[in-house]
Amino acid sequence: MPASETVVVPDREAVVGDGARLPLRVWLRLLTCVNMMEAIVRARLHAQFATTLPRFDVLAALDAADAELSMGALSARLMVTSGNVTGLIKAMEQDGLVVRRTHPEDRRSTLIAMTASGRRLFASMAPAHAQWIEQAMAGLDRAEVGELWDMLGRLKESVRAAEPARHAAVVSPSPARKRGAR
Repeated sequence: MPASETVVVPDREAVVGDGARLPLRVWLRLLTCVNMMEAIVRARLHAQFATTLPRFDVLAALDAADAELSMGALSARLMVTSGNVTGLIKAMEQDGLVVRRTHPEDRRSTLIAMTASGRRLFASMAPAHAQWIEQAMAGLDRAEVGELWDMLGRLKESVRAAEPARHAAVVSPSPARKRGAR
């Protein structure tokens, strides 16, 4: 295939076909939208700030907390395991974006804080990030975005109600996601 030809991968909901259950198709459409928007954010973070989405998410979580976070609290806000964050934090510390220190009351716990350099980087990325999300949703008017927000809130409650014990421990999405990072 010539390099000029693009392979078009069908959307997930298109793959299951019209005969599939509507809730399944909606779920697949949600995944498609999230993946498409995330790809935009990842590419632009890399191109404009030479950084990654996980690094942006860490800085966003620390910014929203406006305080140090334990590795466990940071992992919960990012909705990943502590093991997934450890290497990322080490690399970000080497780049001068965060600092780690032992928790004064619990020597087994590590506290993470943004450095001045990390705060400056996040302050430059956050407005651009918000603009990218707004651009991705530009095909919807303000009322439609509000309706989508309300409907997704009801969906979230429906999911929680489906298995309340499983979702009782689920932490709210990271602050970055609340602001539309993904």
